[in-house]
Amino acid sequence: MSGRITVSPEWLVESVGSVFAAAGLSARAAATVAHSLVEADLRGTPSHGVLLVPMYVERLRKGSVSTHETAEVVLDTGAIAVLDGRHALGQLTGDQAMDLAVGKARTHGIGAVTVRHAFHFGGAYRYARTAAAAGCIGVAAANTRPLMPAPGGAAAVVGNNPLAVGIPTGDGEPILLDMALSEAALGKIRLAAQEGRPIPPTWATDSEGTPTTDPAEALAGLLLPAAGHKGYGLALVVDVLSGVLSGGAFGGGVRGLYADTTTPNDCAHFFLALDVSAFGEQAGFEHRVGELAEQITGSPKAPGTERLLLPGQLEAARQAAARHTGVPLDASVLDALRETASGVGVALGDPR
Repeated sequence: MSGRITVSPEWLVESVGSVFAAAGLSARAAATVAHSLVEADLRGTPSHGVLLVPMYVERLRKGSVSTHETAEVVLDTGAIAVLDGRHALGQLTGDQAMDLAVGKARTHGIGAVTVRHAFHFGGAYRYARTAAAAGCIGVAAANTRPLMPAPGGAAAVVGNNPLAVGIPTGDGEPILLDMALSEAALGKIRLAAQEGRPIPPTWATDSEGTPTTDPAEALAGLLLPAAGHKGYGLALVVDVLSGVLSGGAFGGGVRGLYADTTTPNDCAHFFLALDVSAFGEQAGFEHRVGELAEQITGSPKAPGTERLLLPGQLEAARQAAARHTGVPLDASVLDALRETASGVGVALGDPR
């Protein structure tokens, strides 16, 4: 199969969920992971979507990802907690951790939770949005294996560590920043390689440090940090907040997702919730955020610009549209999903 195909979100969630259930998860946990991955495709971020199913399942089958569905609480005191993810799928422990952070924020005004011995948790926006929906400012971050050099360096020393912030607005749609600290996420380069298309020369270098448009060379080389030394510095801070602070792996201790699927990824996560109402009246905060948003979206536009957007608005619009029109998938992603399903004894029907 080649090209792109549009499938119904319901069919895709059901199909992905059936694969994870066959791989050893409970129906509830399988549905949680499936919804997370499909939503990423709905939002137009396929690097964090169904593309990941074959790798997740391979790791489950080889034991480097466990079938645990909750993290172990190592420390729980006041406004902070430390969890041991036990190498479970990150969506499951991530939901647990942010729910705990929000609960602590309700009591103490602030809640901070770290997770060590964790695994890839999908789109970081998911957890920041959870906090925002509860009336909190939420932060979610994770470390990855080293993928980027220090300025002037020729070796990878920090990951492209994702960072998300969710801000409640009172109108149902939070301001939702979600970014990797490289110019582009590694998953986007893997997707380009899978689809056989070039990448922009600002995304990565080859193994000798020369910028490249070949995704295969990029996968063997180095990612370039967003905004140069600024992105590098932020990535280092995220590594400290997630890996160093949790007592988990950091720097070169974090393993790759694809290179050796028999070895745990062993990344770490950081979650923060700030209860807006602890700082003053919630409605007043939301009104002021609304004023700020209007100043931005109502400001003069450059020639050719139709609309000014807040972080997260474009993805939310894509998701709303795709729920009606269907999820666009590269045919190679659908082929890989079918092959993975077959490997765990699941026969997927025709997309609906």
